[in-house]
Parts: sequence; C-alpha cells; structure tokens
Amino acid sequence: MRVALLTGGGDCPGLNAVIRAVVRKGEREYGDDLIGFTNGWKGAIEGTTTPLDVEHCRGILPRGGTILGTSRTNPYKREDGVELVKKNLESHGIDAIVAIGGEDTLGVANKLSGEGVQVVGVPKTIDNDLSATDVTFGFHTAVQICADAIDRLHTTAESHDRVMVCEVMGRGAGWIATYAGIAGGAAEILIPEQEFDIDEVSERIKRRHDQGRYASIVVVAEGAKPKEGTIELSSGETDQFGHERLGGIANIVAEEIKERTGFDTRVTILGHVQRGGTPTAFDRVLSTRFGIAAIDAVHDGKFGHMVALRGDDIVTVSLEEAVAELKTVSPELFKSVAEPFFG
Repeated sequence: MRVALLTGGGDCPGLNAVIRAVVRKGEREYGDDLIGFTNGWKGAIEGTTTPLDVEHCRGILPRGGTILGTSRTNPYKREDGVELVKKNLESHGIDAIVAIGGEDTLGVANKLSGEGVQVVGVPKTIDNDLSATDVTFGFHTAVQICADAIDRLHTTAESHDRVMVCEVMGRGAGWIATYAGIAGGAAEILIPEQEFDIDEVSERIKRRHDQGRYASIVVVAEGAKPKEGTIELSSGETDQFGHERLGGIANIVAEEIKERTGFDTRVTILGHVQRGGTPTAFDRVLSTRFGIAAIDAVHDGKFGHMVALRGDDIVTVSLEEAVAELKTVSPELFKSVAEPFFG
C-alpha cells in the first residue's frame, strides 16, 4: 500500500516516535511505500510531500517536534480545500492516510472519512482532552516539564517571600494544571472546569502566610475562568477551528492577588516550553505503540477509526467517538486530590 502520514495542530513530544513506528513496521513488515504530507492538512491541500522510509527516520525517536512540520490548517475553511485534498490523494496514488493530531486534526479526518477517504487517526495533544483514550502522548512530557519548573519556582519564592503565579497550557481542559500542580505542591490550582473566586484564593494565600508558610505557588491553566462579575477577561483572536488564542491570564491573576494581599507576586508563563524538547520514556513507548497499532489498523481496513489507550491495551475506536466531546477534569478528582492541599 501507499500510505501518507501527516501531523497537525500544535507540535508535541512523541510525534516523531509515532512516525518512526508507522514507517518501520509499514516498510519492513507490510512492504508499504510511505510518504509524508508536510505541515499537516496544509500539505494535503497543496500536495507538498516528503519521502519517508526507515533511513529517513533514523535517530528521530528522542527528538521533539515533528520532522513533517505542522499547522492548524482546516480544509473545510477553504472553498476548494476538501476537493484539493482528494485530488492530491489521487494524484500521489495514496491508498490511506495516518493522521496524527488532536481534536481539530482528527475532526477533519472524521469528516473526510465520511466522504470516503481512507484514514486512521492517532491521538496527539499535550492537553489530554480526547475522551476516547485514557491518555494522549505528549501529556506526560508536558506535565513533567511543568512540575520541574514549579520545583524551581518554590526555591526562588521562598528566598524572596513571594507568591509565584505559573501559567500552563491546556485550552479548555485543566489536566496539565491539575497534574503539575499536585506533583509540584502548588498552594492553589485554577482550572477551566472550576470557576475560581479571586477573593477566596487571596484569602487562603493570606491565611497560609499568616501560618508561617512564606511562599505560595499558584498554578493557573491558560483557560481558567473566574466567577462571573469578579474579573474581566478580554477575548482574543481565533484560529481556523474557531479556538480563541489563549495566554496571559496569569498576569491578571497576579495583579489581583497582589492588590488583595499586598504580597510581592510574580508571573511565570511556561508557554511553548511545554511543547518542546525530548519526550519522556513513557511518551516514547506510548507513541511507538500507537504508531504500530495505526499501521496495523490500516492493513486491517479499520478506516474511520483512531487508535487509543484503554487500561494497558491499545484498541481502536471510531473517529466520531474520538472527537464527540472533550475530556475534562472531573469535579471528584479535583475535589478529592487537589483541593485538600490548597491554602
């Protein structure tokens, strides 16, 4: 078979490990001819490709980013986008696509599948917000990066008797903030799933300092939401999938805390550091398992499906199920494991 790969959305540690696994098994065991569309669905629209074989994939297992490039291009936002994708698949003699991405990339894959395109999905997002899989690759690495940063913030906060507000990624899901905040011993964790009251947050921090704990770490997810009528947040521009470009809420939270407590409050926004660098061993193994399962699914004819982790097993689920709803932090998890350590 002639199989094309593409990586879409934000870059993510583990992408190259997936590509390597698909290519290795596809070429060596199935005798496939593999190519890559460059820069996600943009490459599928424009017909820009790069060769993929075992030699091209040597040494990429520990590398972050993606050797194929990526973008947030949506073919359905272009009048002739879908038509061009189909035309390029035909002109390049492609039998199937392995699409590696998150909600948006796989949402496009799901729609194309409904139009007859033979596609298999692989779940990728540091946000861990795809409901059909227990975990997405890239999440573990992002949490580790954040936890390491929080460990370092503790020492500088204690040295200066400061409150440190650390902003992490996650869009509308608070998985990174919750896990990194718990792992890093944060005094407060603010996530999109639980609207926060800045007065209550500030009061707990004051109480904490009165008890002799002279430094506090506040982890805030980029999509965290204050209770209505408490803090005014400005809306930003959106991408081709209608998502608002987030970032900067930590600056607002820090100012509000400083105003209410009088404590020296500083901000650290980790931003794209969370996406970069080498994947953890866990993510390398998970990515490899996903890649192997994806090329197997192609040859089993399981088109319109995504590979997923369920318990210890890699299974396939429909793309429709995969993108039906976002997986968010449950109130029970947050209340039982995170909140006992607040203040």
